Amino acid sequence: MRRGHQVENNKPVPGEGDWIHCGKCKRILFAREFERNMHVCPHCSHHHRLSARQRIEITLDPGTFKELDNDLQPFDLLDFPEYKEKIEKGKTVSGLDEALITGKGKIGGLDVLIGVFDFGFIGGSMGSVVGEKVTRLMERGTVNNTPVVIFCASGGARMHEGLTALMQMAKTTAAVEKLQRAGSLYIAVFTDPTMAGVLASFASLADVILSEPGAQVGFAGERVAKQAQVNKVPDNFRTAEFQYQRGQIDRIVPRREIRTTLMTLLDILAGG
Repeated sequence: MRRGHQVENNKPVPGEGDWIHCGKCKRILFAREFERNMHVCPHCSHHHRLSARQRIEITLDPGTFKELDNDLQPFDLLDFPEYKEKIEKGKTVSGLDEALITGKGKIGGLDVLIGVFDFGFIGGSMGSVVGEKVTRLMERGTVNNTPVVIFCASGGARMHEGLTALMQMAKTTAAVEKLQRAGSLYIAVFTDPTMAGVLASFASLADVILSEPGAQVGFAGERVAKQAQVNKVPDNFRTAEFQYQRGQIDRIVPRREIRTTLMTLLDILAGG
Protein backbone atom coordinates (compact mmCIF):
# COMPACT_ATOMS: atom_id res chain seq x y z
CA MET A 1 0.00 0.00 0.00
CA ARG A 2 1.28 3.43 -0.88
CA ARG A 3 2.06 6.12 1.64
CA GLY A 4 -0.93 8.01 3.05
CA HIS A 5 -1.66 11.74 3.06
CA GLN A 6 -3.29 14.27 5.34
CA VAL A 7 -6.20 16.10 3.70
CA GLU A 8 -6.43 19.41 5.56
CA ASN A 9 -3.67 21.05 3.53
CA ASN A 10 -5.62 21.95 0.38
CA LYS A 11 -3.46 19.65 -1.76
CA PRO A 12 -5.17 17.62 -4.49
CA VAL A 13 -6.64 14.30 -3.42
CA PRO A 14 -4.30 11.43 -4.42
CA GLY A 15 -5.13 9.32 -7.43
CA GLU A 16 -6.79 5.95 -7.54
CA GLY A 17 -5.19 3.39 -5.26
CA ASP A 18 -3.86 5.92 -2.74
CA TRP A 19 -5.03 6.27 0.81
CA ILE A 20 -5.20 9.23 3.18
CA HIS A 21 -5.76 10.04 6.83
CA CYS A 22 -8.81 11.91 8.05
CA GLY A 23 -7.70 15.26 9.43
CA LYS A 24 -9.87 14.77 12.53
CA CYS A 25 -10.17 11.11 13.53
CA LYS A 26 -6.93 10.04 11.74
CA ARG A 27 -8.62 6.95 10.34
CA ILE A 28 -7.28 5.61 7.06
CA LEU A 29 -9.50 6.41 4.07
CA PHE A 30 -9.23 5.29 0.47
CA ALA A 31 -9.02 8.32 -1.79
CA ARG A 32 -11.60 6.95 -4.20
CA GLU A 33 -14.15 6.45 -1.41
CA PHE A 34 -13.27 9.85 0.06
CA GLU A 35 -13.97 11.58 -3.26
CA ARG A 36 -17.28 9.73 -3.72
CA ASN A 37 -18.30 10.91 -0.26
CA MET A 38 -17.63 14.56 -1.20
CA HIS A 39 -14.57 14.78 1.07
CA VAL A 40 -16.55 13.84 4.17
CA CYS A 41 -15.02 11.21 6.46
CA PRO A 42 -17.31 8.13 6.53
CA HIS A 43 -16.17 7.34 10.09
CA CYS A 44 -16.43 10.64 11.99
CA SER A 45 -18.40 12.73 9.42
CA HIS A 46 -15.74 15.44 9.46
CA HIS A 47 -16.35 17.79 6.54
CA HIS A 48 -12.95 18.48 5.00
CA ARG A 49 -12.50 21.70 3.08
CA LEU A 50 -13.29 21.84 -0.61
CA SER A 51 -11.75 24.10 -3.22
CA ALA A 52 -14.03 26.63 -4.87
CA ARG A 53 -14.01 24.65 -8.11
CA GLN A 54 -14.94 21.44 -6.30
CA ARG A 55 -17.80 23.23 -4.56
CA ILE A 56 -19.16 24.58 -7.84
CA GLU A 57 -18.97 21.12 -9.41
CA ILE A 58 -21.12 19.47 -6.73
CA THR A 59 -23.58 22.36 -6.40
CA LEU A 60 -24.52 23.66 -9.85
CA ASP A 61 -26.23 21.82 -12.67
CA PRO A 62 -23.50 20.35 -14.91
CA GLY A 63 -22.21 22.65 -17.63
CA THR A 64 -24.16 25.74 -16.48
CA PHE A 65 -21.48 27.73 -14.67
CA LYS A 66 -20.18 30.88 -16.32
CA GLU A 67 -17.58 32.86 -14.40
CA LEU A 68 -18.02 36.61 -13.92
CA ASP A 69 -15.55 39.40 -13.12
CA ASN A 70 -12.49 37.18 -13.51
CA ASP A 71 -10.60 40.20 -14.82
CA LEU A 72 -10.40 41.68 -11.31
CA GLN A 73 -6.97 41.12 -9.80
CA PRO A 74 -5.62 41.81 -6.29
CA PHE A 75 -2.81 44.32 -5.96
CA ASP A 76 -0.57 45.64 -3.20
CA LEU A 77 -2.21 48.92 -2.15
CA LEU A 78 0.05 49.60 0.81
CA ASP A 79 3.31 47.98 -0.25
CA PHE A 80 2.68 45.58 2.60
CA PRO A 81 5.66 43.32 3.40
CA GLU A 82 5.49 39.98 1.54
CA TYR A 83 1.96 40.63 0.27
CA LYS A 84 2.93 40.17 -3.38
CA GLU A 85 4.50 36.82 -2.51
CA LYS A 86 1.37 35.76 -0.64
CA ILE A 87 -0.77 36.62 -3.63
CA GLU A 88 1.37 34.48 -5.90
CA LYS A 89 1.34 31.62 -3.41
CA GLY A 90 -2.44 31.90 -3.11
CA LYS A 91 -2.76 31.62 -6.87
CA THR A 92 -0.57 28.51 -6.89
CA VAL A 93 -2.38 26.80 -4.01
CA SER A 94 -5.95 27.57 -5.12
CA GLY A 95 -5.61 27.82 -8.87
CA LEU A 96 -7.60 31.07 -8.66
CA ASP A 97 -6.69 34.74 -9.02
CA GLU A 98 -8.53 35.69 -5.82
CA ALA A 99 -10.15 34.18 -2.75
CA LEU A 100 -13.63 34.38 -4.27
CA ILE A 101 -14.91 33.09 -7.59
CA THR A 102 -18.26 34.43 -8.79
CA GLY A 103 -20.51 33.54 -11.67
CA LYS A 104 -23.94 32.51 -12.84
CA GLY A 105 -25.45 29.10 -13.37
CA LYS A 106 -28.42 26.91 -12.53
CA ILE A 107 -29.43 24.83 -9.52
CA GLY A 108 -32.26 22.44 -10.26
CA GLY A 109 -32.91 24.35 -13.48
CA LEU A 110 -33.33 27.70 -11.74
CA ASP A 111 -31.02 30.63 -12.49
CA VAL A 112 -28.71 31.70 -9.67
CA LEU A 113 -25.80 34.04 -9.11
CA ILE A 114 -23.16 32.25 -7.07
CA GLY A 115 -20.06 33.18 -5.12
CA VAL A 116 -17.70 30.59 -3.64
CA PHE A 117 -14.77 31.34 -1.35
CA ASP A 118 -11.55 29.34 -1.50
CA PHE A 119 -9.67 29.15 1.81
CA GLY A 120 -6.51 28.21 -0.08
CA PHE A 121 -6.12 31.81 -1.27
CA ILE A 122 -4.73 33.71 1.74
CA GLY A 123 -7.25 32.08 4.07
CA GLY A 124 -10.22 33.19 2.00
CA SER A 125 -9.65 36.72 3.27
CA MET A 126 -11.67 39.68 2.00
CA GLY A 127 -9.74 42.50 0.39
CA SER A 128 -10.82 45.14 -2.11
CA VAL A 129 -11.30 42.68 -4.99
CA VAL A 130 -13.34 40.20 -2.96
CA GLY A 131 -15.52 43.04 -1.67
CA GLU A 132 -16.04 44.31 -5.21
CA LYS A 133 -16.95 40.84 -6.46
CA VAL A 134 -19.51 40.36 -3.70
CA THR A 135 -20.95 43.81 -4.38
CA ARG A 136 -21.23 43.21 -8.13
CA LEU A 137 -22.94 39.88 -7.48
CA MET A 138 -25.52 41.60 -5.28
CA GLU A 139 -26.01 44.37 -7.83
CA ARG A 140 -26.71 41.85 -10.59
CA GLY A 141 -29.20 40.11 -8.35
CA THR A 142 -30.88 43.43 -7.63
CA VAL A 143 -31.19 44.45 -11.28
CA ASN A 144 -32.19 41.05 -12.65
CA ASN A 145 -34.17 39.74 -9.64
CA THR A 146 -31.94 36.67 -9.58
CA PRO A 147 -31.28 34.72 -6.35
CA VAL A 148 -27.77 35.02 -4.91
CA VAL A 149 -26.04 32.08 -3.19
CA ILE A 150 -22.68 32.56 -1.46
CA PHE A 151 -20.56 29.80 0.08
CA CYS A 152 -18.42 31.41 2.78
CA ALA A 153 -14.99 30.15 3.85
CA SER A 154 -12.90 32.98 5.23
CA GLY A 155 -10.69 34.08 8.09
CA GLY A 156 -12.02 37.64 7.74
CA ALA A 157 -10.80 40.94 6.33
CA ARG A 158 -7.37 40.90 4.65
CA MET A 159 -4.94 42.70 6.95
CA HIS A 160 -2.51 43.29 4.08
CA GLU A 161 -4.89 45.93 2.70
CA GLY A 162 -5.58 47.69 5.99
CA LEU A 163 -8.60 50.01 6.15
CA THR A 164 -9.41 49.34 2.50
CA ALA A 165 -10.21 45.76 3.46
CA LEU A 166 -12.31 46.84 6.44
CA MET A 167 -14.27 49.21 4.18
CA GLN A 168 -15.52 46.16 2.28
CA MET A 169 -17.65 45.24 5.27
CA ALA A 170 -19.74 48.40 4.89
CA LYS A 171 -19.69 48.18 1.10
CA THR A 172 -20.99 44.61 0.92
CA THR A 173 -23.54 45.26 3.67
CA ALA A 174 -25.00 48.15 1.68
CA ALA A 175 -25.17 45.95 -1.43
CA VAL A 176 -27.12 43.28 0.48
CA GLU A 177 -29.54 45.93 1.74
CA LYS A 178 -30.29 47.05 -1.84
CA LEU A 179 -30.73 43.44 -2.97
CA GLN A 180 -33.22 42.69 -0.23
CA ARG A 181 -35.15 45.91 -0.74
CA ALA A 182 -35.60 44.86 -4.36
CA GLY A 183 -37.10 41.58 -3.15
CA SER A 184 -34.35 39.26 -4.41
CA LEU A 185 -33.43 36.14 -2.46
CA TYR A 186 -30.04 35.78 -0.79
CA ILE A 187 -28.82 32.49 0.70
CA ALA A 188 -25.52 32.09 2.56
CA VAL A 189 -23.87 28.76 3.30
CA PHE A 190 -21.25 28.78 6.06
CA THR A 191 -18.38 26.36 5.57
CA ASP A 192 -15.22 25.92 7.60
CA PRO A 193 -14.25 28.54 8.63
CA THR A 194 -16.60 31.54 8.45
CA MET A 195 -15.05 34.19 10.66
CA ALA A 196 -14.47 37.84 11.54
CA GLY A 197 -15.12 40.54 8.93
CA VAL A 198 -16.95 38.25 6.50
CA LEU A 199 -19.22 36.90 9.24
CA ALA A 200 -19.77 40.42 10.61
CA SER A 201 -20.89 41.81 7.25
CA PHE A 202 -22.66 40.27 4.26
CA ALA A 203 -22.49 36.63 5.44
CA SER A 204 -24.83 37.14 8.40
CA LEU A 205 -27.39 39.20 6.47
CA ALA A 206 -28.76 36.47 4.22
CA ASP A 207 -32.46 35.66 4.11
CA VAL A 208 -31.57 32.03 4.80
CA ILE A 209 -28.33 30.92 6.46
CA LEU A 210 -27.22 27.30 6.17
CA SER A 211 -24.04 25.73 7.49
CA GLU A 212 -22.10 22.54 7.11
CA PRO A 213 -21.71 20.49 10.31
CA GLY A 214 -18.74 21.34 12.52
CA ALA A 215 -17.78 24.51 10.68
CA GLN A 216 -15.90 27.13 12.67
CA VAL A 217 -18.18 30.16 12.92
CA GLY A 218 -17.29 33.18 15.01
CA PHE A 219 -15.81 36.64 15.09
CA ALA A 220 -12.41 36.21 16.76
CA GLY A 221 -10.28 33.11 16.34
CA GLU A 222 -8.84 31.25 19.31
CA ARG A 223 -5.44 32.96 19.12
CA VAL A 224 -6.94 36.46 18.97
CA ALA A 225 -9.35 35.65 21.80
CA LYS A 226 -6.47 34.49 24.01
CA GLN A 227 -4.59 37.71 23.29
CA ALA A 228 -7.67 39.60 24.45
CA GLN A 229 -7.81 37.30 27.52
CA VAL A 230 -11.21 35.92 26.56
CA ASN A 231 -11.02 32.56 28.28
CA LYS A 232 -14.39 31.73 29.83
CA VAL A 233 -16.34 30.48 26.82
CA PRO A 234 -18.06 27.14 26.09
CA ASP A 235 -15.96 24.47 24.38
CA ASN A 236 -18.11 24.63 21.24
CA PHE A 237 -18.24 28.44 21.20
CA ARG A 238 -16.90 28.84 17.63
CA THR A 239 -18.95 26.13 15.96
CA ALA A 240 -21.94 26.14 13.67
CA GLU A 241 -23.80 24.05 16.23
CA PHE A 242 -23.38 26.73 18.91
CA GLN A 243 -24.61 29.45 16.54
CA TYR A 244 -27.55 27.28 15.43
CA GLN A 245 -28.67 26.80 19.03
CA ARG A 246 -28.73 30.59 19.41
CA GLY A 247 -30.60 31.37 16.22
CA GLN A 248 -27.85 32.78 14.02
CA ILE A 249 -27.99 29.82 11.64
CA ASP A 250 -31.28 28.53 10.25
CA ARG A 251 -30.24 24.96 9.55
CA ILE A 252 -27.15 22.74 9.64
CA VAL A 253 -27.04 20.68 6.47
CA PRO A 254 -24.67 17.79 5.66
CA ARG A 255 -22.71 18.39 2.46
CA ARG A 256 -24.50 15.66 0.54
CA GLU A 257 -27.84 17.39 1.18
CA ILE A 258 -26.85 20.99 0.43
CA ARG A 259 -27.66 20.92 -3.28
CA THR A 260 -31.13 19.42 -2.75
CA THR A 261 -31.77 21.84 0.12
CA LEU A 262 -30.86 24.77 -2.12
CA MET A 263 -33.12 23.40 -4.85
CA THR A 264 -36.03 23.26 -2.41
CA LEU A 265 -35.41 26.76 -1.04
CA LEU A 266 -35.04 28.26 -4.49
CA ASP A 267 -38.20 26.55 -5.71
CA ILE A 268 -40.26 27.73 -2.73
CA LEU A 269 -38.82 31.23 -2.26
CA ALA A 270 -37.84 32.23 -5.79
CA GLY A 271 -39.37 29.70 -8.17
CA GLY A 272 -42.51 31.70 -8.79
